[in-house]
Order: sequence, then structure tokens, then C-alpha cells
Amino acid sequence: MATLAGLQARTVAAKGGVLDPADVRRAIRPENIHFPRTGLICVENTHNRASGVCTPLPVMQALAAVAHGAGIPLHVDGARIFNAAVYLGVAAAQLVADADSVQFCLSKGLGAPVGSLLAGNKAFIARARKVRKLLGGTMRQSGIVAAAGIVALESMIERLAEDHANARRLAEGLAALPGIKVVLQAVQTNIVIFDTSGTGKTAAELVATVARDGVLVGASTPDSIRAVTHKDVDTADIESALQAFARAVRS
Repeated sequence: MATLAGLQARTVAAKGGVLDPADVRRAIRPENIHFPRTGLICVENTHNRASGVCTPLPVMQALAAVAHGAGIPLHVDGARIFNAAVYLGVAAAQLVADADSVQFCLSKGLGAPVGSLLAGNKAFIARARKVRKLLGGTMRQSGIVAAAGIVALESMIERLAEDHANARRLAEGLAALPGIKVVLQAVQTNIVIFDTSGTGKTAAELVATVARDGVLVGASTPDSIRAVTHKDVDTADIESALQAFARAVRS
């Protein structure tokens, strides 16, 4: 961020993965020659590092009000915004209606092989295309990418609830295993992050062990693992994964 755009980031602690508009308001710097000007507020929905927790519509609206009240644009990192929409029972368009720009993925939960979209007003998109070119980016064979993206948007959104149900089953099963801790209230969508410190094994060791049973997950930290459900993981796969983890922690 600093190298490519000359920007500095100022993080705000998100309680349980959801930003408090009051905290964001306090983090906005007043005009001062000693500090960089606050130029953009970003919110991620769902929150990846918080197990896919969703920011509710009223909070999204309040964050936009804080940003716009200070004359600052709001950007939504909506890589999994459709997961949030399905969980909250709110249209994705409504969740981001007050944002100045939005990015969302056609891959991840929607299952396309590749692709993300950036949305904003006409002037913003014209500038974004120019910056993309400045950074060396371009599009080739975009029709193939777009075709898969259309399928994703037209047929994959409603089924996201299946991924959420599978993630919940996985989380509950993992929580019942010795030495594993899961914050169940944080498992709202398709991400499960769980603590492995009580197993006597590192996260990397457990990841390698279950991989031999065909279960692919990733170590987030030395003592935590991140698992994500998607269209190619069904209920039977969840049960197989739980059996693999049971063997791994008890071996």
C-alpha cells in the first residue's frame, strides 16, 4: 500500500469482526500538518479473519454515515458479500447501497474459477481502469471469464446457505474434539477458524496429518487452522473431515 500508492493504513479494532461506527469516527484524523489526512474508510463484509462474521445492514449504513459526514468515501471489500447477504437475509445491493465503491469475488463462495469485479460510479471506474493499466494490468480472453461469472451470479448465490450449514456442522463437530476450541457464535457463513493449542500439536502438524486423509485446510497461525466450505464440499465430506481430525488429535 505504501509502496504502490503512497498511503498509510490505520487499523481500527473490530469487536467480533464488526467495526463500531463510533470507533471509526474517533479514528478519523482532524487536519494536522504532522499526520496524513484520512482519505478512505474500508470495511470488509464478511470478515475473513473473524471466521466470516457479517456486518449487519444498520452498521453498514452507520459506517457510511460516519464516512460521508466527514467527507470521506467508503469502500467495501465484499469478497464474500453474497455470503453476508444470504446469512443476513438482505440483498447484496442493499448492503452496499451507501458505499462509494465495492469489490466482490466471482470465485470463492460463488464458485467461478477466477474473477473479481469492482463497482462504482462512472468516473471512479474510468480512473480505476487507468490505474489498472498503470500497474500493468489488463484483460485477455475476458469473455470466458465473464461467462463463468454470469453462471456464478445467476445460479450460485442461493445455494450459499448450504455452505453455511456445512460450516456450522464442521464447527460443532470440531468443538466436541479434545483440545480444539471453536467460537461457535462467530461461525455465521462458510469459514471456520479454530484453536488447536490444546491438542499438543501445532496447527501445521495437524494440517499435514489430515491432508493424508484428503482433507485440505490451512494453518492461520501456529495454533489455529482455517477451513472453508464451498460448492464442492458436501455433508459427507464434512463427516469425513471430522473423522480425520478426530484421528489426528487422538493419535
